Amino acid sequence: MAFESLSDRFQRALKKIRGQSRLTEANMDDMLKEVRIALLEADVNFKVVKEFIEHIKTKAIGEQVYLKLNPSQMVVKIVHDELVELLGSGDSELKYQKNKPTIIMLVGLQGTGKTTSAGKLAYLMKKKLGKKVLLAACDVYRPAAIDQLKQVAAQVDVPVYSLGTNANPVDIAKQARDKAFNEHLDVLIIDTAGRLQIDEPLMEELNNISKEVKPDEVLLLVDAMSGQDAINVANTFNSKLDLTGIIMSKLDGDARGGSALSIKHLTGVPIKFAGVGEKLSDLDIFHPDRMADRILGMGDVVTLVEKVQEEIDEKDARKTAQKMMDGDFTLEDMLEQMKKIQKMGSLSSLMKLIPGMPKISEEQKLQAEKEMKNVEAVVNSMTPEERRHPEILKNSRKVRIANGCGKTNADINRVLKKYEQMKAAMKQMKQYQKSGRMPPGGLGGLGGMPF
Repeated sequence: MAFESLSDRFQRALKKIRGQSRLTEANMDDMLKEVRIALLEADVNFKVVKEFIEHIKTKAIGEQVYLKLNPSQMVVKIVHDELVELLGSGDSELKYQKNKPTIIMLVGLQGTGKTTSAGKLAYLMKKKLGKKVLLAACDVYRPAAIDQLKQVAAQVDVPVYSLGTNANPVDIAKQARDKAFNEHLDVLIIDTAGRLQIDEPLMEELNNISKEVKPDEVLLLVDAMSGQDAINVANTFNSKLDLTGIIMSKLDGDARGGSALSIKHLTGVPIKFAGVGEKLSDLDIFHPDRMADRILGMGDVVTLVEKVQEEIDEKDARKTAQKMMDGDFTLEDMLEQMKKIQKMGSLSSLMKLIPGMPKISEEQKLQAEKEMKNVEAVVNSMTPEERRHPEILKNSRKVRIANGCGKTNADINRVLKKYEQMKAAMKQMKQYQKSGRMPPGGLGGLGGMPF
């Protein structure tokens, strides 16, 4: 995640003042010094860092933080609110038209993944928001750009409007707009041409498209890995096109995150979407408040719930939960639940969304992924009867399963042990549920996950 290093530094800085009975100007300055260093190391613009620190100081004095009974909590709240403001408080939502198509014009430099992002945007609009979407292929210059858009669109199952490589991009956009209106579609996404560098012919063409179709949203795609260059690109495009929002790609990578924290403040253009992976489903609506929560180690329960709702049917979840509570939980059920967890994202990314969860190392992450693959291989090598009744698994059956999946008897026994632990944990949970008490150590005290 782009903010991982920054998040660690922020949490260490704030930890110094948490729990202190009183706050002094000295320990406040120490904390702010660490915050300043953390932001600068994350490649946040120097001007932005300076104003951020000054705002925190001013608010702390205005709120009379030094006189509060629990000053550290107030400081954390002030830092959180300032982060939300920096990331674009209240500006991140896309504005959809009523009773007519919402026209989105996607712009950006060549090589930033604009065409793929058009497909990701179409996926999000159709699959998650239930919109009827049309894509317009207005990049007539780059070899195979139209074919690429059509391939991406086919995966999302949305139509593409194209007039080939010899047509005028303005005409393509205009006719695509008319088609969207005539067929009462919800969203038109116009994939425009890019250049390796910004030039006048490109800007003139984009301006002509904008004047003709009058888009509701002009979204610029920038790469989080490009650092402060992203801000220069955004300022140049914004001066010519009046951008309404930014799609920031590769926020799942190891970029330091400075451009994401600087771009709204320096350009006035908010981040509206975040690319968090290579799959078409890996585009998220950007929520400044949720991102601030993650940076400060507060988790992001709302996003976690949304991911669960997207991947897991509520009725199926209730049915499975009841089976687990009743102890009628098979290896098939365990494998199915594990696959659903995998669909929601990597284990480490999910844990970051849960408040108070410990950070797992890269070694622990790889071990967990290995264990999950072992479970899948072992269970898939069993017969349906063996999955439903693992008590029949004697040594001869285990040898056959081990040979079938390239594992050892020890691997088979480890999977069965995890399964029994999970069943026992669910039975224990039912007992605690009846008594109205929580197990020692909270839900973590139950253990029993299959990895």
